[in-house]
Amino acid sequence: MVLHPCAIVLLTDLYVISILLIKYRGNRQMIKHTNREKALTEYFRTQRGPRKFSDVVKEGFHPAYIRSLIKSGALKKVDRGIYCLAKASDLSQPDLVTAALKVPKGVVCLISALSFYQVTDEIPHWVDMALPKGAWENKVEYPPMRYFHFSEKAWKEGIEVHQIDGCSVKIYKLEKTLADCFKFRNRIGLDVATNALKEAIRSKKAKPKIIYDYAKTCRVDKVMKPYLEALL
Repeated sequence: MVLHPCAIVLLTDLYVISILLIKYRGNRQMIKHTNREKALTEYFRTQRGPRKFSDVVKEGFHPAYIRSLIKSGALKKVDRGIYCLAKASDLSQPDLVTAALKVPKGVVCLISALSFYQVTDEIPHWVDMALPKGAWENKVEYPPMRYFHFSEKAWKEGIEVHQIDGCSVKIYKLEKTLADCFKFRNRIGLDVATNALKEAIRSKKAKPKIIYDYAKTCRVDKVMKPYLEALL
């Protein structure tokens, strides 16, 4: 069958139009993809710190965009499931930040908190985290974790939120930490607790009255009273 010249021209035009439509749709998808990647990059920039993969997805970003930015080198992996901008500065407190992201219900306590406030010579070999009694202990490969279960009242008392490397990290205030150290003196060592108490009062980083108030909350006021009186 011989096609009429006009039919050939029409078919050629239709073919060209179909190719252009495919390219147009592809360009639209590429532009959309690029715009979302830019939005994701801006999200990390405004957050000013690492974020969990699951939290980023909850913000409406498809996992494909995250993988694309990782492949391009715009994002880097801080730890399993935790990412930040590749050009971001190294974390000043990587263990505390990572632990806070992986255990959102936990509160940094005991030796980890003493180290944060710089009132101990002890080097934390794990991150001490306080959880309310009955709470699930998240299985974390890194950093090493050590969990302590507090009564509901003791767990809620004295929590402060510190902004570290762009992340909100819950840490007990120093006075509450000192009372907790005496509460768990058999696990961390009485010498660690007493030395930290001496340094905190000597450096005037903690107020004895507030320490004693928290000691009552932790039910160690009778234990701590002689030490506090000796230091005043």
